[in-house]
Amino acid sequence: MKGFKYIIVAGVVAGIFLTPGCSQLAMLGGKKNNKTTPETQTVAVIRATQQVRTDRPAEKSSYTGGGYSHVEELDFSAWKYDDHTLNIAEPEVYDSLLGRWYEQNVVSSYDEFFKQFIDIDMDGPLATDVPDSVYRARMRLIVSPISLGYNDIIKRYIVSYTTRNAGLVGRILGLSQFYFPMIEEELARHGLPLELRMLPVIESALNPTAVSRAGATGLWQFMLATGKSYGLEVTSMVDDRRDPVKATEAACRYMADLYRMYGDWTLAIAAYNCGPGNVNKALKRAGDDAKTFWDIYPYLPSETRGYVPSFVAVNYAYTFHKQHGIRFVEPPLPISTDTVSVNRLMHLEQVSSTLDIPIEAVRALNPQYKEDIIPAVDRTYALRLPQHDVSRYISHEQEILAKDTIYLAKYINQPAELVKKEITASTIRYTVKSGDNLGAIARRHGVTVAQIVKWNGFKNANVTIRPGQKIEIQTVR
Repeated sequence: MKGFKYIIVAGVVAGIFLTPGCSQLAMLGGKKNNKTTPETQTVAVIRATQQVRTDRPAEKSSYTGGGYSHVEELDFSAWKYDDHTLNIAEPEVYDSLLGRWYEQNVVSSYDEFFKQFIDIDMDGPLATDVPDSVYRARMRLIVSPISLGYNDIIKRYIVSYTTRNAGLVGRILGLSQFYFPMIEEELARHGLPLELRMLPVIESALNPTAVSRAGATGLWQFMLATGKSYGLEVTSMVDDRRDPVKATEAACRYMADLYRMYGDWTLAIAAYNCGPGNVNKALKRAGDDAKTFWDIYPYLPSETRGYVPSFVAVNYAYTFHKQHGIRFVEPPLPISTDTVSVNRLMHLEQVSSTLDIPIEAVRALNPQYKEDIIPAVDRTYALRLPQHDVSRYISHEQEILAKDTIYLAKYINQPAELVKKEITASTIRYTVKSGDNLGAIARRHGVTVAQIVKWNGFKNANVTIRPGQKIEIQTVR
């Protein structure tokens, strides 16, 4: 997107969602000293990035009413963000601290996220003293083209998100400060309801590198075929499903298509989750009078039955988080960014080492480059950098390019045609058949078992595969 700038979290989101109860790196403070303890290193990093937030307002008290206790809240709207970042003297300190922060704050299991956030207990007791009349009144305040509604199923999700999972919601809302401006701009450009910004929350917890068990990837959890059909490049080196900007643009076009298909947003949202085929079958089983998600609810896959209620509930939690004492939890070091064009093969370490930008920050801004390599052998690619460093990149471009002999020797020493084939290898999804094993699948496609293990994130070659399971295999296109 030409000239587009947005705020994004500076760090590789190595897992799916942030666990409650952990301290906030961005909230630490203190006097500078020369000791190299983790705490003083953290303070040094934060002091070296004063642009993250300045003129922080004092805490203010507010009483939410309705039987809730007194809570302390922050007026985040008064925070100021400068337009440059990452003036860090020691990148290795940043990498170490950032890695430690995510290790403490991230749970790396998509299945655990799904269990906690989507597949909630529908039969247990509800721990809330908020009457239904209050929930209904608040839901009516969310004016949207999408019929959000309120019922006992939605209530269970609302209670879950505002009580047991309130810490998780707070951390997701913190990430939203970086992703939502970009997402909302795309939604508005396509004429779509802004409430759809919550879809990547329930899809991936706003994690651009999230991968589901079925292989759906990125903020918007595109399956391989769907992503490619909407113009997302997926090769051995690049996965545009992990590019927040490109994936969001594709998701907007997909959602617009689904709405044109059904004329109802709840059906379109359900179809985004389980596919139009499953929604069409549910509509047939429900009869001619079925017009909305709730009309076909009993006939949908179990995951999708929880999907729309989750979407409604997370819109509620986002809108009324203050009434439930939920605070935005800040991930470390937000940075504003811009892009430069790259027209030759480049390793991210070439940029990181030359400009003294932490490699984790460069990776976080460019999650689509799976192997840290920009495969610009036959076309131009975008490299996203902290905005403050764009001019420095331009000034040092020749020095950066000259480091290809250090970081790309493997490719430089190969014939150009072989390099192009390796760089532009495409990904297919193979459906496991009865009697298959990894060895047979590898031989059939001219690859190795070790490669299949790596491409699919298997722990080892002894993993159990089942008929019907999808396996990613990279082939030359």
